[in-house]
Amino acid sequence: MHKADSIYEDEPDVVYDFPRAYLKAMQEAVGDWIVYYEPAKAGPRGYFAVAKIAQVFPKPGVDGRFLALIEPESFLPFDVEVPRLVEGRPLEAALTEEDGSAKRGGAVQLAVRRLPEADFARIVNLGLPQDLEQMEATRYSPAGYEIAEGAQIFERPVLEPLTRRPYRDVAFRRKVREAYGYRCAMSGLMLRNGGGRPEVQAAHIRPVENQGSDSVRNGLALSGTLHWMFDRGLISVADDCETILVSHNKVPGDVVSRLLSPGGKLLKPEDPRNVPHPENLRWHRENVFGRVLTAEPAPWG
Repeated sequence: MHKADSIYEDEPDVVYDFPRAYLKAMQEAVGDWIVYYEPAKAGPRGYFAVAKIAQVFPKPGVDGRFLALIEPESFLPFDVEVPRLVEGRPLEAALTEEDGSAKRGGAVQLAVRRLPEADFARIVNLGLPQDLEQMEATRYSPAGYEIAEGAQIFERPVLEPLTRRPYRDVAFRRKVREAYGYRCAMSGLMLRNGGGRPEVQAAHIRPVENQGSDSVRNGLALSGTLHWMFDRGLISVADDCETILVSHNKVPGDVVSRLLSPGGKLLKPEDPRNVPHPENLRWHRENVFGRVLTAEPAPWG
């Protein structure tokens, strides 16, 4: 269970902070997958992401509290947030009365619950459809996405999509572009091709190969040229998390004026839960910005 305004030091894609009461359950979860759930008092999201626990250890300097580290590259937000009830029935057996209605109190209030494999599979398949890649590939085609009458989607093991990079890239791209309203975070432009397909791309701030996550907070929606510049250290974001930095000795001034928004400020998602995490931006400034030279020809000619 996670609340966006939690008083604990939770970063869903990095670490989960919890009290001793849940230590045994969390230790048993090491090496296994978890689902994040938002309690009703905190907001409407229900089940909203999946991740894998790497290790559990005492929280330094705080008696009675512990930290669960999230395995790098495992966190993935759901494409569609899964409601707490479907047709009036809970998705978890532990939260369901014999007549199918939702229980009150008891297990409902537990911050950590054990989830049977069948419940886990059902929730994940609702939040991350197995055919997500096909859905995205045909999203802007004239015919749209349809399943032929009588056809059945091949049911793969539920963990297969979660561990496949192509699937995760599609899921990440869909969530990041949606978070920014399909606008480039640095130019402010929302460009679409003749078929209505958004031209904006999804960039990882901290690359996956450098233990960056697939959280929206580790992403920026950028045009193709600005994505290229960001990945090669020609542009970044200052420690105020909004001023766009430019490597002026490598990028001509007229290029800056053509590509970036006049104010030189980052466009942020409307939902504050999706804004870039300061630590991810800091990593990019310290490890990429101004340090990467490329022999590739610049896309602006």
